[in-house]
Amino acid sequence: MKTLVIVAHPSLETSLINKRWVEALRKYPEKYTVHELYKVYPDGNINAEKEQQLIESHSNLVLQFPFYWFNCPPLLKRWLDDVFTYGWAYGSNGGDKLKNRKAALAVSAGISKEDYSKEGRYRYTLEHLLSPFETTFLYCNADYRSSFAFYGAENEPSVSELEKSAQDYLNFVDNL
Repeated sequence: MKTLVIVAHPSLETSLINKRWVEALRKYPEKYTVHELYKVYPDGNINAEKEQQLIESHSNLVLQFPFYWFNCPPLLKRWLDDVFTYGWAYGSNGGDKLKNRKAALAVSAGISKEDYSKEGRYRYTLEHLLSPFETTFLYCNADYRSSFAFYGAENEPSVSELEKSAQDYLNFVDNL
């Protein structure tokens, strides 16, 4: 089965990294389904049942988003709240739809990797700051794999950096 990539970028058309990643994924529709939340739900009203069915029809799940204000975009948070419900994603009454499903994150970070370190400007690693997402997947008994990150997006990466990142991203998703 295919990998479902939930893309949550409020302005994907102006993005460098996330837009390039989506372009790379779309070259392989037999392997990946790209689902753009801001395009599908411009009003923010999420059809949870439809989203749950979409997840169930895929073997792997990747959440792709820009990391800003040390979190995800608000529509992705709402999506998690609306879709990962008791009785579907977790709970004693069923709640096993994410069980053993491979899950991962793909994030673009505007600042440098050095800033995301114990000695860096923000005193925490990106992995540490992403731990609520990992914990969410673990709580739902998903098979959390890890995260893929591009650092320094605000420094306007070169074409070669973009291409390498896109290829590395595809390799990451293929090896979940």
